[in-house]
Amino acid sequence: MKNRKSHKRGARLGQHLLTNPGIAHALSKSIHIEKGESVLEIGPGTGMLTRELLGAGAHVVAVEKDSEMTQILRKTFSKEITAKKLKLIEGDARDYSPDRVFPKGEYKVAANIPYYITGELIRECLTAKNKPTALAFLIQKEVAERIARAKKESILSLSVKVFGEPKYVRTVSKGNFNPQPNVDSAILAIKNISSKNLKGTREELFFKLVKTGFAQKRKTLSGNLKKVFGDRAISALTRCGLSEKIRAEDVPLEKWIELAKEIK
Repeated sequence: MKNRKSHKRGARLGQHLLTNPGIAHALSKSIHIEKGESVLEIGPGTGMLTRELLGAGAHVVAVEKDSEMTQILRKTFSKEITAKKLKLIEGDARDYSPDRVFPKGEYKVAANIPYYITGELIRECLTAKNKPTALAFLIQKEVAERIARAKKESILSLSVKVFGEPKYVRTVSKGNFNPQPNVDSAILAIKNISSKNLKGTREELFFKLVKTGFAQKRKTLSGNLKKVFGDRAISALTRCGLSEKIRAEDVPLEKWIELAKEIK
């Protein structure tokens, strides 16, 4: 009965709990969790992914918003908590940023997160001062495809690629969750996370440039950029070998980085 109530509570908070341990294994494996590594787990629910991470030898810090879920986790993993292999934090992951949980030292992030905070949590992880070395999220399939598989770029895909290497690991059908979501999910892994691509330019300028370039999708990149950056935008496009007729979605990451360096 408790389990059923937990599932209902999870649904109310936007969580869809994993029912297939094979998916938890695939998520953990996608970022090569090794013995002794530190892992931040967001939204552990009843602990299916937690068990997989601990089984791989990781030291886990799990942030769970639902007090009922936290109680279940404390009972299920009492030995691991006593042995200090698992630390539970009851609270909203948005209040426990990666920098707050791991202000220093290497760590990775693994999570089955509510769809509605996907973008926010990815951004928090990638823009943290002490960034994770890798992360794996179980997110909406469409969003994972847009980031890692789409032929056209978007603000989201560029925001991820500038910090790391995204990989669409596998599709996860909605039947692997309780309660079932309305759409399928996917495991998205992002590896080799760092700020090296932005060396030599300001992060704020890069993102301002990208957002301006996509401001009006029907307009050309030059038309959008000229509104904010004036004629220097046209000169920068020319120096980067980009046509004035090109659209933002057709410009690869390396050219956006070039533009940011030229336009400043």
